[in-house]
Amino acid sequence: MTTLSMTPTARHSPASRLAMSIGTFLVIVATTYLGLLAVTFFIGRVIPIDPVLAIVGDRAPASTIERARQELGLNEPLYVQFYIYVSKVLHGDFGTSVLTTNPVMTDIRRVFPATMELATLGTLIGSLIGVPLGVLAAVRRGSFIDQTVRVIGLFGYSVPIFWLGMMALLVFYARLGWTAGPGRIDVVFEYTFTPITGFYIIDAIIQRQWDALRDILAHIVLPACLLGYYSLAYISRMTRSFMLNELEQEYIVAARAKGLSERRIIWGHALRNAAVPLVTVIALSYAGLLEGSVLTETVFAWPGLGQYITNSLQNADMNAVLGGTIVIGSVFIALNLFSDLLYRTLDPRTRAR
Repeated sequence: MTTLSMTPTARHSPASRLAMSIGTFLVIVATTYLGLLAVTFFIGRVIPIDPVLAIVGDRAPASTIERARQELGLNEPLYVQFYIYVSKVLHGDFGTSVLTTNPVMTDIRRVFPATMELATLGTLIGSLIGVPLGVLAAVRRGSFIDQTVRVIGLFGYSVPIFWLGMMALLVFYARLGWTAGPGRIDVVFEYTFTPITGFYIIDAIIQRQWDALRDILAHIVLPACLLGYYSLAYISRMTRSFMLNELEQEYIVAARAKGLSERRIIWGHALRNAAVPLVTVIALSYAGLLEGSVLTETVFAWPGLGQYITNSLQNADMNAVLGGTIVIGSVFIALNLFSDLLYRTLDPRTRAR
């Protein structure tokens, strides 16, 4: 009797490996998102704020309170409440904001572009300056330049960002007058400038309102540079670490033995290989600015998601707080997955696994 045996290659063809990877990917996404929903749900249940009283007021009659509790499903068992919560969130229903009386998703659509615009500029500034600084520090390891870059990064990590924001406003706005003050646009343009996409820089260019564009840039430059410096501290440090690892590899020694220029070795070979993990670092930095710009938006009165969550928290508007938290968490998950997919695309070794 002949026994047929399948080789490992036959058992795991490229198509089957791709299917397994996609399946694993979807399971990870679903599990992570379910965990995010579970955390936000239980946070909303353990905090000492009654959502019913936040809506109807603490002086409402008992019958009104009980009716509101039934309408919100808060009289159901906890697992039923969680099922209702997940079902609503998956349909984009985060409830109604007590503060604005609007659906939370409507408010988030209005304020999130401001946060995204600010975080995007901050990430661009941090990447365009942080990567060259990290490369320079690695190439000049142990020198004065290296020590300076490391001190700049350490300062960015150590100093509270809200303190830097207040000092920046004091120096560049109040004393020197180089930039505009808090806010996103001057009140002069509120009735002549019409937001289209929610990204004011793009909207001003589309409408060819160059005066409004100059005013928008004057308002955004200070908070964007502040977030850019915070991002620069992280990106330059990680770039230096990646470059030091690459410069010790054998292919660098071989390239120098072949007589290649130092410029080509550093920027054409070492940085190219270091760029693969650096993509993940930049993506995580971007996600960090999206979810960590609360203090910056508060200091600069920036009408973004961070300030929206802060105002909602101060007014016990938990629907808005949890809705904003879910959106930020979802963006963080999406950017992590995007960086992982990009990592696999740029690095052929990961595709072979």
